[in-house]
Amino acid sequence: MRVLFIGGTGIISTACTRLAVARGIDLYLLKRSASPVEGATVLRGDIRDPASVKEALGDLEFDAVVDWVAFTPEHVRTDVDLFRGRTGQYVFISSASAYQTPPARIPVVESTPLRNPFWQYSRNKIACEDLLTRAYREDGFPATIVRPSHTYGPTLVPFDGGWTVLGRMRAGKEIIVHGDGTSLWTLTHHDDFAKGFVPLLGHGRTLGEAFHITSDDVLTWNQIAHALAAALGVEPRIVHVPSDAVAAADPEWGAGLLGDKAHSMIFDNSKLRSVVPDYVATIPFERGAREIVAWHLADPARQVADERLDAVMDRLADTYRSAVA
Repeated sequence: MRVLFIGGTGIISTACTRLAVARGIDLYLLKRSASPVEGATVLRGDIRDPASVKEALGDLEFDAVVDWVAFTPEHVRTDVDLFRGRTGQYVFISSASAYQTPPARIPVVESTPLRNPFWQYSRNKIACEDLLTRAYREDGFPATIVRPSHTYGPTLVPFDGGWTVLGRMRAGKEIIVHGDGTSLWTLTHHDDFAKGFVPLLGHGRTLGEAFHITSDDVLTWNQIAHALAAALGVEPRIVHVPSDAVAAADPEWGAGLLGDKAHSMIFDNSKLRSVVPDYVATIPFERGAREIVAWHLADPARQVADERLDAVMDRLADTYRSAVA
């Protein structure tokens, strides 16, 4: 099977690239740089420059094309024009944050309405899905939609601020956890995601359909903080701050909270298992937390704090420490 990944070197896509190669897929990566990727053929082109893509692809055709870096309807419209008649399947990477926020009921299933009034990123993904749904219905464009939830690897700290939060824990400083820390959150290791994703490639029963791919590992945000602190060998000093207050202090941070992380999100993966019957996520976050900490501690260059966000966290901690003391 011949597959094209547009991108393929991000947190989620890297794991999928590894597994696709391991399973014998003839994998091509379209990238702006020509840096090699083991087991894959790298084509140099910029997906934002259709002429360079056409030149890079030549007369190649694919069983599946996956765009890991499409975020707006314009991006998807370009893909439809480029790959109509050239691929048996086009996979759009959407987001579980496109689901109704906050959800009216859980667990979330693929038929849960798509509506997110809080986060432009999610509304853009919804618009992309709408475009592809029309293309499938009206023209038979072979679209498959995949909605990852919070998928991480060793390089990604689940809390906003990345190393900033780990560094604060390590230094004995307080960290901010939104709400009272008891909302439920699903974290998925990128290797687990890949096990659900790669079998969808070239699968005829996925055309015109949407699937989310998540683990069944559900934790509170307090538990997530404690798992990371345990991996660091420290006790976390948690200050709980209302999500609205975080948004008032830092609108960008707040958008991701109000539009996603502040709400309990649990998923039913029955639809995925109907086409990938052996899908099981096996990596608990406690193991993932140890990988995250080990990766960051392995190189001081990875331990860079966001000074602006660090200062916001100091101010929030000062304000809300006394409120709960």
